[in-house]
Amino acid sequence: MHKRFVNHCTIDLTIIPDGPILIKSGKEGADPTKPDMEFVETYHGGGRSIYLPGSSLKGAIRAHAERIVRTVGSERYNSQKPNNPWANDPLNDKYDYLKDKSACDIYRLSSFTDQMFGNKSIASRVRIEDAYPDKDKAKPKVEERNGVAIDRVFGSVAVGPFNYQVCTAGEFRTKIHLKNFTLAQLGLIGLVLRDLNDGWFGLGFAKSRGLGTVQVKFNSAVVQYPGCILTENRQIRAFGSEKQWAINMLLGAGEFLEATEAQSYGFPTRDCQETPIAGDCIKFGFGVQLTWQGDGETGVQNLFVRAVKSWRNLLVGAA
Repeated sequence: MHKRFVNHCTIDLTIIPDGPILIKSGKEGADPTKPDMEFVETYHGGGRSIYLPGSSLKGAIRAHAERIVRTVGSERYNSQKPNNPWANDPLNDKYDYLKDKSACDIYRLSSFTDQMFGNKSIASRVRIEDAYPDKDKAKPKVEERNGVAIDRVFGSVAVGPFNYQVCTAGEFRTKIHLKNFTLAQLGLIGLVLRDLNDGWFGLGFAKSRGLGTVQVKFNSAVVQYPGCILTENRQIRAFGSEKQWAINMLLGAGEFLEATEAQSYGFPTRDCQETPIAGDCIKFGFGVQLTWQGDGETGVQNLFVRAVKSWRNLLVGAA
């Protein structure tokens, strides 16, 4: 399925520190005037700037997605229920059941989260961009704090004092891309971002000591069907096929595949939700896209509400 594009979703969002956050640099610099723990920096917008690496964001999002799946599913592959949502144990899973399998078998037999984020045998369908400071907003506020490490046995200072750099204000803008997705997978991303905004988990260093909580603001979301066109009677039709849908339908990857191909990959053949958003042509007049604007209930949240319905239906079917 990585050789084709049947659907694609881009979520444009802003991450706002709801307190101090620190994503540490991988090494200490030689400048003695700088803190012991520095915020990761890069060149952006004409100078050096702190940022939130996409790898750090993806790691936190995947970890919480696996936490959700383990809550409602299982951690081990069940050959009797191969479609049951589950997340593998990365420390014990040797992926022996994927050896000498075809591409469609590898995808079908991989765990639900591996199908999204990848494993040793398949590539990830989720791509997260680095989050840079929004150039239209105030520059991020950075300050230094002091700390010590307490010996848990004697209650005295074990390490320190040391100082570290935190960001306490600012807006960092990024995008999450999801390709060839099912609506249940999109719904799981929505649940993770909801929990991140609610403070159920944090980003970066010292999350258990008050750092890392953020707010998530949705700017827009675009769902695209690159291989579709709009007909004269305002229907979405797959190019070179007789398949067509209403102009306001949110479509998962299984909708675009033949029944036998969808079954070989484990995609649901009926994977659609009606939305209040009408499709429009992509730039240059080929392809169809649905666009949600803003952070309200009629904006990007509306997209996730409908995708989560498919996630809930998947759980009911697995149960």
